[in-house]
Amino acid sequence: MRAGRILHPELARALAQLGHTDTVLVTDAGFPIPAGANRIDLGFYPGLPDVRDILRVLRAELFVEEVRFAPEVKSHHPRLYADVQEIYTGAGATFVAAPHEELIEVWAPRAKVVIRSGSFEPWANFALTASTDPFVWFAEEDVTILPAYVVRRQLITDSVVPDLP
Repeated sequence: MRAGRILHPELARALAQLGHTDTVLVTDAGFPIPAGANRIDLGFYPGLPDVRDILRVLRAELFVEEVRFAPEVKSHHPRLYADVQEIYTGAGATFVAAPHEELIEVWAPRAKVVIRSGSFEPWANFALTASTDPFVWFAEEDVTILPAYVVRRQLITDSVVPDLP
């Protein structure tokens, strides 16, 4: 067994296959997952696992540069918004507004993996854009670091709390 690591074999495999800019969609129990999607159903009982649990595990397992979710989360579900801010504080990720319809029509079909939670709450759907470790890439002294990596390094170093514009 892999202590402190993802035990679910399909989930571990799906995350290992991600590349830079690939999308991971984490959804509530009722999200309409497209036919043919690489679907990993973790929800086994109402509320279990909670979408926050999945986001916390993914935060520990992969670098994310953007977290897309419905803008209503900030104004209509402040507890969920605060929890997601806490999870991604110091991650170097930015928050991007994506209406629920956009998550369904644009992000779900392009997701490399869709992870369904057991959450029964509104707007608990998140499209994560996979990234690379900004401290490992461009580590050589004779290589010029790209501006986006400078920004992400600073967000991590300063433990910035992400906010939806």
